[in-house]
Amino acid sequence: MGKLRKFLALSSAERRLLVKVAFLVGLVRIGTWLLPFRVVRRVAARLGRPSAGRRSGDVSTERLAWAVDVTGKHIPGGGNCLVQALATQVLLDRRNRPAQLRIGVARGRLGQFEAHAWVESDGKIVIGGTEGADLSRFVTFPEI
Repeated sequence: MGKLRKFLALSSAERRLLVKVAFLVGLVRIGTWLLPFRVVRRVAARLGRPSAGRRSGDVSTERLAWAVDVTGKHIPGGGNCLVQALATQVLLDRRNRPAQLRIGVARGRLGQFEAHAWVESDGKIVIGGTEGADLSRFVTFPEI
C-alpha cells in the first residue's frame, strides 16, 4: 500500500512519466531477454529518433534517470544496468540530448569477469554510476 500511496502522491506529470518509462523499460527488458544485442540496439535507435511532436525540454535529464531507476526496481530484470542504460539512452535521444551508451568489462577483485553499462551525457554519468563506483577500471567497448 505504501508504494501506491507514494505513486499517488506524485504530480500527474510524474505519474505519466513513470508509466511511460515503465513501458519502455519493460520493452527493453523483454528485448534484451529475447533478441540478439545488435537487434535490440537497432530497435532502440529507432525508438530514440526524435519526432516533431515531442517537446525537447519537457523533463530534465536527472528526472528521466530517476524515472528509469524507480521503474527498473519494479520490473523483473529492469534493474539490470544494460536495460536501464538502453532505456535512458532512448529517452535522451528522443529529446535531442547527447547520450553515449558505455559498456565496459573488468576483472573483479577475485579475478571474475564483470561487465557494466552506463550512459554519459555532456561528460557526466547520467545512469549506471553508483555512489563510489570506479568506472575507470572498466575497459569500454568502442561506441556502436
